[in-house]
Amino acid sequence: MQLPLRLDLGRHQNLQRQIFEQIRDLIIEGCLKEGVQLPASRILAKDLGVSRNTVVQAYELLVAEGYLDMRPPVGTFVAPLPATARPVSDVPPAPLPDVAASCCSLRYKGEPHIVVSPYDTPVAFDFWVGRPDARLFPILNWAKSMKQRLRYLQDGNSGYGDPAGLWDLRQAIAEYVGAARGIRAEAGDILIVNGIQEGLSLMAQLFIAEGTEVVVENPCYMGAANMFASRGARLVPVPVDDQGLCIEALPTGAALAYLTPAHQYPTGAVLSAQRRHRLLHWAQSCRTYILEDDYDSDFQYDQTPLPALKSQDESGHVVYMGTFSKSLGAGLRVGYLILPRPLFQPALVAKCLLNNGTVWLIQALLADFLASGAYRQHLHRIRTLYAARRNLLWQALSQQLGGEVSGTQGGMHLVWHMPDSMPEALDVERRARALGVGVYSFPTGNARLLGDAAEQRYARSLMLGYAALQEREIESGVRRLASLLG
Repeated sequence: MQLPLRLDLGRHQNLQRQIFEQIRDLIIEGCLKEGVQLPASRILAKDLGVSRNTVVQAYELLVAEGYLDMRPPVGTFVAPLPATARPVSDVPPAPLPDVAASCCSLRYKGEPHIVVSPYDTPVAFDFWVGRPDARLFPILNWAKSMKQRLRYLQDGNSGYGDPAGLWDLRQAIAEYVGAARGIRAEAGDILIVNGIQEGLSLMAQLFIAEGTEVVVENPCYMGAANMFASRGARLVPVPVDDQGLCIEALPTGAALAYLTPAHQYPTGAVLSAQRRHRLLHWAQSCRTYILEDDYDSDFQYDQTPLPALKSQDESGHVVYMGTFSKSLGAGLRVGYLILPRPLFQPALVAKCLLNNGTVWLIQALLADFLASGAYRQHLHRIRTLYAARRNLLWQALSQQLGGEVSGTQGGMHLVWHMPDSMPEALDVERRARALGVGVYSFPTGNARLLGDAAEQRYARSLMLGYAALQEREIESGVRRLASLLG
């Protein structure tokens, strides 16, 4: 460790005293904390360009006054701060300034977006939304691949790779989405990003200026709405029903439209085939780009899924956004965009300016996992388990609590619409938590409601994720919920 000391040869004060005072001040100000080891006198003397004896004398003076502790032959350490050296003040610290108010050039206008549960204290039965079961991660496949890939770690890790992403991974994704989502894509159309949120950030950089109109579903995913708002967009909310986005409510024009057609977030509705055709016609006629967030389309239970909206995009107005956060885990931080050709280079430039790439090793392991066919096997396994958990939760809610359940066709959560006789969702959420059960109203579950009508419509709607809970945990959680509301 090098100390930030500066010696002034022109001062009348000798060098030993200058070293003493600067180290003392670093300790008193809390920059050098108790227990930190200081550089050896020989090393510090070399760094400062002074004799070793000068540093030794400064250290000895600091020891004599209680600031340092010498422990031969280990080294010299910062001692507990002497009581007489501790700053004493009866005046409370001044409140921190409002950054937004003090920085006249600051353009950020959004709200923070937290994708984990907002509660600090865990509960026994947590129906948090969008969380895969960590116990099902294919660790043996990844361990085998990692052993092989580590042979090439020096090459892969020593320099910057292609900022668009590892070619092997892009090729494997192109093959996968062709078979699973009906999308005709080449590796050169795919841009690897650090999760969907980075993809949203890149698109916002390309399209949004102050006052730009952006269509969002109402209710919608909070992470997207907050991202667009932070760039100064004017959000245009369009309602959803049991067939997805209400096409007749779309505006005559907007720069972007952010949608979750396969499993609308948060309601779980699937955009019907007829509405998809009308939506694509609207996008082409209005010259609007659609951001298709296909966040959990790998999980369809009762019938084969509709092809992705991107698969029917003949005019090149759909940006497809995929992720591995729901199938493997959000901690990997790997997603991808499939872009129309005119957008690829601008998006790549924005990606380069932001971070210049994604971690090589994770990309390499994921490429192996996809190319080997192990990813399809993993999906088949967890899809079967998640379907059984969905069925159990659906049945338990219907039998023990009543109300209506929606959003069950796929995904990793469902929505329980409570009877009118029950309290509002936020009240139930708080009371259930006191009993050790985590259920989530729309705002707490990362869904944004735009307008009083939407807030009133979903005032008694709760989101319950089931993917990360075993059957016995689901049963116990619903029983506790029933004891509260029954």
